Amino acid sequence: MTKTLYFGNLPWSVTNEDLTQAVAAHAEVISARVATDRETGRSRGFGFVEVPADAAEAVIAALNGAEWGGRALTVNEAKPREDRPAGGNRGGFGGGGNRGGGFGGRR
Repeated sequence: MTKTLYFGNLPWSVTNEDLTQAVAAHAEVISARVATDRETGRSRGFGFVEVPADAAEAVIAALNGAEWGGRALTVNEAKPREDRPAGGNRGGFGGGGNRGGGFGGRR
C-alpha cells in the first residue's frame, strides 16, 4: 500500500528528479511529480511524491519545515480532490457576472 505526500513551497527550480532524490534519502520513492503550469511549463511551486504507506510519517517528520533553497517546505499527506473545497482559493463564489441574459434579470 502507498501514500501520496504533498510538498509545498518548493523552490521554482526543483525538478521531478530533485524531488525524488530528496525523498529517497528517507524512503523508497514510487513516483514524484512537480506540478507545472500547462501553458508555460514552469513549476507551480508544489508537487506530489508517492511512498510506501509505512514510510509516509517518517518522510513528513524529516522534511516538513526543512529548508530547501531558502524556503521552508510544507509536507503532509495529500488530500484527495473530492475532499478539497470547491473553487480553489476563490472563496467559493466564483463571480462570473451576469449569467441570466438581458440586463441582469433572472430567467
